[in-house]
Amino acid sequence: MGLNLIKRIREDLLISKSQLARKAGVSFLTIDRVEKGMSCRMDTKRKIILALGHKLSDKQELFPGD
Repeated sequence: MGLNLIKRIREDLLISKSQLARKAGVSFLTIDRVEKGMSCRMDTKRKIILALGHKLSDKQELFPGD
């Protein structure tokens, strides 16, 4: 299980898990798992990064250790 900053960034943007899930095109459960540090596919990470308004080059910031 890897550490990531998705929850903090999402909360800073004042959006819910459901809103992020819809914007990223993934399930609520996926967002919940990612925020808990569980792994996910690279494509899912890409969708979440873009949905949070970041560039793909910010991957190490959002998912450190990957």
